[in-house]
Amino acid sequence: MILVGSLTILLIPLIAMQFTAEVNWDRYDFILMAALTIGLGSLCAFISKRSTAKSRIPVVATFVVVFLYLWIELAVGIFGGWGT
Repeated sequence: MILVGSLTILLIPLIAMQFTAEVNWDRYDFILMAALTIGLGSLCAFISKRSTAKSRIPVVATFVVVFLYLWIELAVGIFGGWGT
């Protein structure tokens, strides 16, 4: 299920690339985002099986925030400019 969700998310830029020049991903972008989405899904599944309901929400929320930070930073470099 995690793999299906990750591939579904990756279909969004793949389809967008067919209609606009604004989205220009190469294979490395897809590989990196697949690794990030599969990793996030796997971590959330692992945490949901191993932790109690009370401690699950803050830990999963932290991973989601880190994922979003990485995604935004790699996409546009708005925070730290890693690619400059």
